[in-house]
Amino acid sequence: MAPSLDFTKDTLKGTPVVVKMENPTFSVVEINGADAAFRPVEKSRGKNAKQVTWVLLLKAHRAVGCVTWLATVLWTLLGAIKKRVIHKNGEVGVVESDESESDKLEKGRLLFRVIRVFLVTSLVVLAFEVAAYLQGWHFRNPNLHIPRASDLEGLLHMAYVAWLSFRAEYIAPLIKALSKFCVVLFLIQSADRLLLCLGCFWIKFRNIKPRIDEDPFKTDDVEGSACNYPMVLVQIPMCNEREVYEQSISAVCQIDWPRDRLLIQVLDDSDDESIRWLIKSEVSKWSQKGINIIYRHRLIRTGYKAGNLNSAMNCDYVKDYEFVAIFDADFQPNPDFLKQTVPHFKDNPELGLVQARWSFVNKDENLLTRLQNINLCFHFEVEQQVNGVFLNFFGFNGTAGIWRIKALEESGGWLERTTVEDMDIAVRAHLNGWKFIFLNDVKVLCEVPESYEAFRKQQHRWHSGPMQLFRLCLPAIVKSKVSPWKKANLILLFFLLRKLILPFYSFTLFCIILPLTMFVPEADLPLWVICYVPVLMSFLNILPAPKSFPFLVPYLLFENTMSVTKFNAMVSGLFQLGSSYEWVVTKKAGRSSESDLLAAEEREAKSVVEQQKIHRGASDSELLESNQIKEHKEAASVPVKKTNKIYKKELTLAFLLLTASVRSLLSAQGVHFYFLLFQGVTFLLVGLDLIGEQMS
Repeated sequence: MAPSLDFTKDTLKGTPVVVKMENPTFSVVEINGADAAFRPVEKSRGKNAKQVTWVLLLKAHRAVGCVTWLATVLWTLLGAIKKRVIHKNGEVGVVESDESESDKLEKGRLLFRVIRVFLVTSLVVLAFEVAAYLQGWHFRNPNLHIPRASDLEGLLHMAYVAWLSFRAEYIAPLIKALSKFCVVLFLIQSADRLLLCLGCFWIKFRNIKPRIDEDPFKTDDVEGSACNYPMVLVQIPMCNEREVYEQSISAVCQIDWPRDRLLIQVLDDSDDESIRWLIKSEVSKWSQKGINIIYRHRLIRTGYKAGNLNSAMNCDYVKDYEFVAIFDADFQPNPDFLKQTVPHFKDNPELGLVQARWSFVNKDENLLTRLQNINLCFHFEVEQQVNGVFLNFFGFNGTAGIWRIKALEESGGWLERTTVEDMDIAVRAHLNGWKFIFLNDVKVLCEVPESYEAFRKQQHRWHSGPMQLFRLCLPAIVKSKVSPWKKANLILLFFLLRKLILPFYSFTLFCIILPLTMFVPEADLPLWVICYVPVLMSFLNILPAPKSFPFLVPYLLFENTMSVTKFNAMVSGLFQLGSSYEWVVTKKAGRSSESDLLAAEEREAKSVVEQQKIHRGASDSELLESNQIKEHKEAASVPVKKTNKIYKKELTLAFLLLTASVRSLLSAQGVHFYFLLFQGVTFLLVGLDLIGEQMS
């Protein structure tokens, strides 16, 4: 036996002896396995009863913790549902007039009835198939022959086989045909999205963007070069914008432009007298500082924003101006906005519109604003920029843009026929040969809706209006004298593919067909339709906003959830339903950037001094008016109770998808189960208004 080599001990002293063995007698024995003494000791051996008890207690603690967490989540969810139901039944009439307006948007109940029928049917089929599953009748690809009555185990077995035969012969072919049609539309839209991304990459790679050859304005002597500045009209349309009117008017009044070459119109359509008082006082304050600003209020408020803009353009003094810039009430342009946009019109008589990009002060406010930022960044960075560079045409965004007044007049001006007057005037100007420029580097601060209710109303208007406009503009597009390529781009890409096909296939494929395939396995969807292509398209959408990559999965699920609202709006606009004519002003929170907050503090300090001076030498009427303004501001600062709503379509679809996910367990479809489960949970959260801020 070889001695052990232990270097930790002292070296033994003595004379080493070498022993040699001559002609050894031994035999070689084949050993199949290690001797019991040399076998590795099992991990379970050596543990005493106390250690086993601790292991079992640890596992039990983890199991109890998991069950407790699930119970807490379920209890919280049930509490949220109870709170929504009680609040909806007990506080009707407390909410503002927007509630009645939202009810008008719910006139089209057909979609909700269809979804509800699907839910009830799926629940019945699920109960039926669970009973069959417990009996052991697992028919994944069954042989659909009708056996003799003596071979049947009972009436339930006969009914189950009849159901299998009916779904294979009649239901499955219809679902297969519809799914193939939607998949084709899905691939076409994905190819369009991919081409847009490649075009954006080419623009970045070649550094293609509109440039100004030389500065047409002399900054060293503004008064001497004032004649070089064209006459610009700035319009701020608003309606009951209590939260944002002050910061918007303040930002526009600080635009760096000769005062005698600039006129600001505050177009107030407010029907709240207290808000009108506040806006009037703000306009009066800037007018006293020497700003050329006018307050306008219509007595007959028709045509929404289009009627407001059209009424302002009919003023006699407008003929003296060459350009008009438009800013919605929550937009805050930088002081150099006009100097960055107006020079592009010089020596370019065919240019009718210069559009700037939006930048959001509240994009990180909550999950809803982050998801909106992803969509809008793709819209501006990719869609608007690519179409502007390669086609000289894109849809006007309604704000943060400057028009040549001649282009507006030759294109027919603002029309009150749709709720997307910005897209309407853009299409008519394009058909008249005017070109557009998009400036991705010029950004204007604004807000995105922070509550799901406000976002939902905004998306309804943005998707019903284009379909309504498509019906009205189609004859004019066909009869126009533009090239066939421009006609095809307007009809096939601008309207059909990006405004109609996208919400249609998204809702039909992922919210209707996919749950149905769980109950009709003969018409199942391939894995790449459910997983790979949607993830790739979502990845491309997030590229312009790289900080949003952690929200890839929530973005994909939320986009499918919003397809219900978009599909409903698309149908109402296409078939001229009543809700397509409704205009609901998007609620704002009045967020400001850090520079705006610092400027507001300085203005507050100055206003205190000014108020003291005014009170010293003011008359009784002026003091009375000042006190009224102060009362209106104090009334505006009173907090309004915030409420949540229940959205029936989203909740019904949530239960439909969750039911389909339970059915997918019977057929052991892993990816389908997880997709349906998470999509159903997303619909549930949205249906209970648990995303975004509460609605005031």
